[in-house]
Amino acid sequence: PDWNPSLWSETFEDLVDDGGELDYGDSWTLNFNYSQTEQVSKEERKKGWKVCTHYTIGNFRCANCRRTWPSGRVNVLFRYRLRGRRGNVIMRPFGQACRRCHDVFLLPGFSKEIMKAALRKLCSKIRKNCYNEDEGDTPRDMVKKWTKPHETDLCEACEAGICTQRDD
Repeated sequence: PDWNPSLWSETFEDLVDDGGELDYGDSWTLNFNYSQTEQVSKEERKKGWKVCTHYTIGNFRCANCRRTWPSGRVNVLFRYRLRGRRGNVIMRPFGQACRRCHDVFLLPGFSKEIMKAALRKLCSKIRKNCYNEDEGDTPRDMVKKWTKPHETDLCEACEAGICTQRDD
């Protein structure tokens, strides 16, 4: 699947409204910002902003040469806060460049199951940091072993300095 922000929004809405992931009576929205960073300024912290990074499995398709490839190291950044009764999440997926074309970072596509797992992890962080709930068993990342070497020059998250490859 290709990058589909409306599917992310619908999945988030389903988990929050119907799935009971954030069952506190507050209104939560998911928006997108394709240039946000993991840096939270002192002013933003005072306004309640927090950050959650997540890596998962995704798929890419080059718009130039139509080459497709899977990746087990797709980074997603979430910023979130609760003010009053309104919660806001801002998401940024990080792209990868095509090995053949190298021209631009392409946005990833995700399966519905992968989206739900990433959003459940986010909801767990929100419950902990906005509602003081014990995190309990946080959903684990689905990929821990890498079969191919990480190509840092093709990774937008590496360029931004937040790639979780550095955690290994």
